[in-house]
Amino acid sequence: MILIIAGTNRPGSNALKVARTLEKHYTSAGVEAEVYALEEMPPEIFHPTSYATKPAGWTSVQQRVLSAAGLHVVTPEYNGSFPGVLKYFVDMLKFPESFERKPVAFVGEAAGVWGGLRAVEQMQLVFGYRNAHVYPDRVFITAVHTKFDDAGNLIDADIDKRLSDQASGFAKFVGTLSKT
Repeated sequence: MILIIAGTNRPGSNALKVARTLEKHYTSAGVEAEVYALEEMPPEIFHPTSYATKPAGWTSVQQRVLSAAGLHVVTPEYNGSFPGVLKYFVDMLKFPESFERKPVAFVGEAAGVWGGLRAVEQMQLVFGYRNAHVYPDRVFITAVHTKFDDAGNLIDADIDKRLSDQASGFAKFVGTLSKT
C-alpha cells in the first residue's frame, strides 16, 4: 500500500486535492493507495508530553506509516519551505524505523512560479537524513490555485499526465525495492 500524505492541516487544501488525484491514478493502475491528510492528526499529539509518550490516537497513524510500502508526500510551499505541521508529523513518528529504507516520492505545489521546488528539496534532505529511498522523479505544480475546478477535480491535462506517470513509476520503484 502506498500512503499518500497531504502535507498540511489546512482544511480543503490544494495538497489534499493533489493527493486525491494521485490516489485515483494509483487505483486506476491497480495499486493500493490511501490518503492521509494532516488535518486528521489527533489534537492530543500537539501536547508537549507527546514527545515522550505518544497519545493513543497516534498509534493508528504510526501503524499506517510503518505498514506502507512507500510514501508519496504532497507538500505545499509556505514561506519558502514546507509547512511546519509536516515537519512535526515527521518528528512524531518512530525513529529510525518509520522511514528507514522506505521509498518516498514528492510532489510540490504552490501559488508561485517555483511550484513548491524549495519545499520538496528541503523535505528530501529530511527524508535523506532518515535513510529513506528518495524517488528521483518529482512533480512541481505552479499556480496550483488555478488547476482545479470547484469540485476539486484537476483540470490541467499536462499536470495530470505528470502525476499519472509519477505514480506509475513510483509504484514500480516501490516494487523493485520490496524485492531486495
